Amino acid sequence: MTFADMFKKSFLEGFTSTDINIYTAAVAMLAASFLAVYVFLVYRILTRKTFYSKNFNISLVGIALITAGIILTIQSSIVVSLGMVGALSIVRFRTAIKDPLDLMFLFWAIAIGIICGVGLAEIAVLLSLILTMGLFILNHIPVAKAPMILVVNASSLDSEEIIMDVVKRYAKNSTVKSRNMSGSSLDLIVELRTSEGNKLVRDIMNLPSVVSASMMTHDGEVTF
Repeated sequence: MTFADMFKKSFLEGFTSTDINIYTAAVAMLAASFLAVYVFLVYRILTRKTFYSKNFNISLVGIALITAGIILTIQSSIVVSLGMVGALSIVRFRTAIKDPLDLMFLFWAIAIGIICGVGLAEIAVLLSLILTMGLFILNHIPVAKAPMILVVNASSLDSEEIIMDVVKRYAKNSTVKSRNMSGSSLDLIVELRTSEGNKLVRDIMNLPSVVSASMMTHDGEVTF
């Protein structure tokens, strides 16, 4: 027996195949299914997007089941596992994940598939419960209030100083984000924080040169 044969034999014996029967596979896939549906529900509750992506949420369930099936398959043989790695290495995913929370749910679904695939569903359940509690606790921690956006249209180019005097009576901190002048009109966009937005808009509308004024809020990123 040559050295190459000895190395090949020891290598393959080090990765003995696991006896995967239909019962074991069914239990693993069933556990992955229940946990994947659980992730589906948690994502639906926690997401704060204006446009909820149901397709992405459904894909989380599919990814968990597919991953569990792959893990069950590669346990049968080292040759199959190497072939699976080679086949998956040529796949390129070009869908951009814009929200970091979506990326976390994606890894959560993959982790559930891997853990259930190797027969450790208890760890997957424990992971899901701890992660859910952490997400809900962190989700209810108050953060800085998002700034408001004041949009004012005036018929005089010299109205900015008067408008900002009114703004400073209701907001301690304010920043002019945009200043657009055309002809004899002035469009002003101011970022501010105030709890008396109704009174602020009313007082600005009472100014003689102001044509329109509106106050907007947003649920995007918060600047501290």
